[in-house]
Amino acid sequence: MRSGHAEATLDLSDPRNDYPAIRQGTINILAGNHLNDVLQSTYARLFVDEYQDCIVEQHAMISKIAEVLPTCVLGDPMQAIFGWGTNILVDWHADVQSRFPPAGELDTPWRWRNVGAEALGRWLLSVRAALQSGQPIDLRQAPAEVELIEIAGEDDVPRQTQAANTRSPVEGGSVLIVCDARRPPRHREIAARARGAVVVENADLTDFIRFAASFDMLAPTAADDLIDFAGSTMTGVGAAQMKQRLRVLLSGRERSPPNDAEIAALAFARTPSPTTAVTLLVEINRQAGVFPLRPALVRSAIQAFNGCIDANDFHEMAVRTREQSRVKGRALPRRAVGSTLLLKGLEADVAVVIDTDQLGARDLYVAMTRGSRKLVICTSDPILVRPASQPPIYSV
Repeated sequence: MRSGHAEATLDLSDPRNDYPAIRQGTINILAGNHLNDVLQSTYARLFVDEYQDCIVEQHAMISKIAEVLPTCVLGDPMQAIFGWGTNILVDWHADVQSRFPPAGELDTPWRWRNVGAEALGRWLLSVRAALQSGQPIDLRQAPAEVELIEIAGEDDVPRQTQAANTRSPVEGGSVLIVCDARRPPRHREIAARARGAVVVENADLTDFIRFAASFDMLAPTAADDLIDFAGSTMTGVGAAQMKQRLRVLLSGRERSPPNDAEIAALAFARTPSPTTAVTLLVEINRQAGVFPLRPALVRSAIQAFNGCIDANDFHEMAVRTREQSRVKGRALPRRAVGSTLLLKGLEADVAVVIDTDQLGARDLYVAMTRGSRKLVICTSDPILVRPASQPPIYSV
């Protein structure tokens, strides 16, 4: 292959190593000029947004394409939050500006102006400057669109619940609730306390793939495992009670007839198959008081089960479902909970920052700029101070 990668790499069975191999394969193809004719005959120019999140390998790809097509890159180093592990972000000054000379800086908050909240947008520009220089930000002097909720600490449940249930100032408006990226279980806790909130999942659907890898449809514990999965992705399931009830039903000791979800659990326990697995998840979801807290995982499981020919296909179909979800993208729910890593690039009418005290300058700036009409900040100190960060520069 011109890319130099192994065929099995595209199966993505080992994402930690497969994705870097795919990136290197892409670099190899571009370095060999194998795509020059195709690029020139297909495209007139290239625009790359969110360039501050480019890692060095991606920068090498774009730089090579820029030899063939006129290229414009746009980015804001204040929003560079995706560098971790082996992902080394480009140095804005040494790497980006040396390849794409600066052409200007945007200074009009169009998103806020367009919805009549320019005062909020202008204030956020001043917040950016303060975060860049390490200056204090007094939230008590913020415009009316900013609501300060002072909390006693990171476990102040009543105040955080109040914040998470903030309503949009417009009918049918959307709300993004930002939590600490290092504590995924907290996202689920907050979502469970906010009416109609769902958890935003990462693109890898890590928890779903982990479940699919360990789930054995023919194992004696399969019914319990599937009920536990339902309990981890939906509220109101009562997984422990449902598993106990299933044992009673299987032994024939029940004193009351089973409901639809329990009938489905019985059917799966007695005849485990992709079809009975789907029925069980669907019937649990239909029960009164049950709400899909992590609908992306529930949908993915149902889609993967529906794609199975037999019980052994589930993990393979789960991986395929994940890759299809990457292509389709994601729809923004009315009320979503996640971290800056998951919510970056998404916009809503309201942004609620739950874990303000745990966020550094860049994550804080990303969190505060998710809402165009209203911003709610939970903090133990109304004066925010962060170490200075580098200023944003837009380049072409």
